[in-house]
Amino acid sequence: MDVRRSFDILTNQLEKFPKSDALAGKINGQYMPLSSQQVQDQANLISLGLLKLGLKKDDKVAIISMNRPEWLLADFGIAQIGGTSVPMYPSITVEDYKHIFTDAGVRAVFVSDKHLLEKVQEATKDLDIPADNVFTFDKCEGARHFNELLELGRQGNAADLEPLKAAVQPDDLLTLIYTSGTTGKPKGVMLSHDNLLSNCRNSQPFVPVSRDDKALSFLPLCHIFERMVTYLYMLNSVSIYYAESMETIADNLREVKPSIFTTVPRLLEKIYDKIVAKGHEQTGIKHKLFFWALDLGLKFDPQKNQGFVYNTELALANKLIFNKWREALGGQLRCIVSGGGALQPRLARVFWAAQIRVMEGYGLTETSPVIAVNGYEPENNMIGTVGPLIKNMEVKIAEDGEILTKSASVMKGYYNQPELTAKEIDADGWFHTGDIGEFINGKFLKITDRKKEMFKTSGGKYIAPQVIENKVKEDPLVEQLMVV
Repeated sequence: MDVRRSFDILTNQLEKFPKSDALAGKINGQYMPLSSQQVQDQANLISLGLLKLGLKKDDKVAIISMNRPEWLLADFGIAQIGGTSVPMYPSITVEDYKHIFTDAGVRAVFVSDKHLLEKVQEATKDLDIPADNVFTFDKCEGARHFNELLELGRQGNAADLEPLKAAVQPDDLLTLIYTSGTTGKPKGVMLSHDNLLSNCRNSQPFVPVSRDDKALSFLPLCHIFERMVTYLYMLNSVSIYYAESMETIADNLREVKPSIFTTVPRLLEKIYDKIVAKGHEQTGIKHKLFFWALDLGLKFDPQKNQGFVYNTELALANKLIFNKWREALGGQLRCIVSGGGALQPRLARVFWAAQIRVMEGYGLTETSPVIAVNGYEPENNMIGTVGPLIKNMEVKIAEDGEILTKSASVMKGYYNQPELTAKEIDADGWFHTGDIGEFINGKFLKITDRKKEMFKTSGGKYIAPQVIENKVKEDPLVEQLMVV
């Protein structure tokens, strides 16, 4: 079918490749799967329940929760009535919650647990958001549970939902994602159904996944990176399992045995550092073999054939050492997609050498998010760059080195801020990313720094501090630093 609105993903999966474990979250220590049919049915009940509350097209509904199936169920349920989801980080302050609730005009809230409920209650006490419109995923005393909304939905008429779904257009506002503003106040990025789905379609050739794959999800769904990738997974009937927390990722990898996951560079660094720490614990021949394999890995380049001797040694390293790395990550992992910051090239090299392909990409919330990504195939993956442009993506480098981009994925604008929108998207439709970059070999985009972070010497020369920062961070004793 033609997937033109976010919720068409559910119908598409049901028609083409229905899954018994479309989504799965941990309950009482066990993963409990939801089938494609259950996901669709519960999304419908949420839609009908929201209608019973008096919500309608264009109303804003907040989602504040760690990753779990209910997050996506709420997302699709809101979208089906033409509503707009407003995902928010669980970690932000009460003041930021209050600002976003007010700026977006939020009318209802989904919240995961008691701790976050208390923050929401504090933020909404002087706002026009009825307590009856706040639903919790966990059972919390004195609050309406998620199941109550489902029960409200069962009292509705399923036939009422179809014309509402039919009325939703691809260009309608799907989500408002608030990002940090230069004044300290978060600003709302307006993304349509078409913004996200065009990014899915145009990124898909670089991420070869199918109904046989299983993903572990732990990056926040309130961030556009994990949200878009989740839609891409579902379009391809990939089973999605949610990690219990950031602290349990290692255990969940061994349980779920995923073939793919997304990450940010710092998390991949931590995984790498833990593996290397295990190597330091070894003695004698085991210690020597570990660091012999590691040194081989640091020389790996997916675009180069390094000859018979190197390839033979690497095959042996994979049999003796790197196979244990793969086992520690579940044993089935084929690839890791990294975004949200610059990845140290040594990490990509070592994981590639260990037969786990690392695909570093680049994008922004305002571009839904992917602009460029290193592909799964070696010819489309150059370590140290963020890869080729995705399909139907235009990029040009301005005179000062800034990356400008134009595509169907570029946001509709900043909510309630037309002046700022006009500043970031010029009259010719080019979005100004604020990043400095260049093309390598006319194909691979390389990010050198943020425009606002460049230094100008007394001699008039511009210096990019990120290059220095990334080099120093290769030392395991350095966690973070900033050149000033």
